[in-house]
Amino acid sequence: MRLPKRSEPRNAPDRFAEYRSHRRKVRAGQALMAVGIVIAAVHAFQHLASSPSGFVDLVAGYPAAGLIFLVGAVLAGRAEPKRR
Repeated sequence: MRLPKRSEPRNAPDRFAEYRSHRRKVRAGQALMAVGIVIAAVHAFQHLASSPSGFVDLVAGYPAAGLIFLVGAVLAGRAEPKRR
């Protein structure tokens, strides 16, 4: 932990901690995007092998993959923390 300079108030946010938190969220978003792609690929291969049941096709197929990918894209597309 670094000590604050005299010009900084004692409770000033640690910019390095904010940046690390931002990068962690971006990487988690990228990982979720990859998981969404894998789910969609597995679902496509299931369609090639056999036809999955209707409920599995509706819930665990492309909609779940798309939702996970979308959440990951929102996290991965975050803007960097603003400097104050």
